[in-house]
Amino acid sequence: MTPPPERAELAAALREVRQRTGLSLTGLEERTPFSRSSWGRYLKGDTLPPRDAVRALCRLAGEPDGRCLALWEIAEAAGSGRAAHAPARAPSHEAPREDADVPSPPEGTNGNRSLRVALAAAAVLAVLASLVTAAVLLTGGEAPDATAGAPASSSDAAVVPPPRCRGASCAGKDPMNMLCGVDPDTLTTYRATAGARLELRHSPRCGTSWARMWSTRIGDRIELTAPGPPRSAEVTDELDARAYLYTAMARTAPGTVVRACFHPADGDASRECFDARVR
Repeated sequence: MTPPPERAELAAALREVRQRTGLSLTGLEERTPFSRSSWGRYLKGDTLPPRDAVRALCRLAGEPDGRCLALWEIAEAAGSGRAAHAPARAPSHEAPREDADVPSPPEGTNGNRSLRVALAAAAVLAVLASLVTAAVLLTGGEAPDATAGAPASSSDAAVVPPPRCRGASCAGKDPMNMLCGVDPDTLTTYRATAGARLELRHSPRCGTSWARMWSTRIGDRIELTAPGPPRSAEVTDELDARAYLYTAMARTAPGTVVRACFHPADGDASRECFDARVR
């Protein structure tokens, strides 16, 4: 069943954020209070996720949650009666649902555009009003000088949070979960014969490198060779195939040569390898 336009729009935004985390459904279950099957429903738009789930996903991606929460508010309002703060459900080990591919937002979602625009505009005006009020209170009743150098906003600070590890402490860990995937260098890109896209990436602030792939099929695998043991990632389901999939990180320094090999799901096809030097 096709989800309502508002919920489909939210689900599409959540899938984009989930791609940036580099986590599988199992990874999301391990890092949040929500089960694998629940995440599958949220990302497909089958169910409106709890507000806490939206915030948790944005936090894992190291991104501000304002846009997704605004879309959640719109979807919740359109659903008329959904709890605004549904309690988080403990992870379960129920079998994942064998649903169809994650649907794209349906065509012709403009039927409730006026509702979405009105609610979004109201949210923006409310935020602006609260900021002006806070500024007046903090400055003793005087409006702030617009020409003075203003500090970075909280949303800007959230875009580039500090990494959770550096150097050797990052080895073997997820680049997105450790926030090393914020503004990394792309060392090189490669297109496999089967159509998969691959990249070697490096984080100067973490001192690590990793490989990622997308436009893949179930069973495709990528392996990173760098100092330390090999790191690999495999596409296990349709959501993986629609997302960026990352290997764990390896500690690398400028001048280090890193190599990635793509192993296609088709066992008869040969692996394809490429490499790059850390700048």
